[in-house]
Amino acid sequence: MARFLSNQLRVLLAGLLAILPLVLTIGGTVWVGAMLFQWAGPGSAFGNIMAGIGLAFVPSPTAAYLIGFLVILLCLYVFGLVVSSQVKSGVVAFIGRIMERAPLIGAVYGLLSRFLGAFGKQGSTDINAMAPVWCFFGGKGGVAVLALLSAPEAVVVGGQPYLAVLVPTAPVPFGGGLLFVPAQWVTPAAIGAEALTSIYVSMGMTAPQFLAPHAAPDAGQIHEKPDAGASS
Repeated sequence: MARFLSNQLRVLLAGLLAILPLVLTIGGTVWVGAMLFQWAGPGSAFGNIMAGIGLAFVPSPTAAYLIGFLVILLCLYVFGLVVSSQVKSGVVAFIGRIMERAPLIGAVYGLLSRFLGAFGKQGSTDINAMAPVWCFFGGKGGVAVLALLSAPEAVVVGGQPYLAVLVPTAPVPFGGGLLFVPAQWVTPAAIGAEALTSIYVSMGMTAPQFLAPHAAPDAGQIHEKPDAGASS
């Protein structure tokens, strides 16, 4: 009876593990949709703005909200066309100058635009963007950590050059820890920021797709204990 119950429990767990990714995906989608509805739905502050735009054309609140939503989408599309055109650098530079001169929020805007720009360049060699790097703690042959180089310029700590790197967290790579690492421990990573994001979001499962795969040892070899009779 105990063996029968154990087998049934194993089948139940197998079914649970098989359907769990689907449940989490649906749950995450519903959560994001609910959050967006709360921020931009008809009863939100932004929704009232969109409804106010539509009320200039129709008296129905629902139709006014939909018209306002379409107007906002059209404005975003037009702005996207401008940014994607040849005047992109001038528009972005103009907005950047205005925002960076604003008190308090200027530094925050500069940091966010630089951070998000790294994920849009996908491996660009622009030194003004954060670039994926390998950090070898302890030097070559030590623990390898995939990180983002915050700035190409080194700072002097204790008379030695150090580089500021951001080590993301898995599976949410938009957070992490800021570490100052000896410059000789940092080398460029031959991957783009998109690959780095995928590796952290998947908690390392997509690493073989972007990095050179290598045959992993068996689980028994990883957990194998050294022979007690072996010489030290």
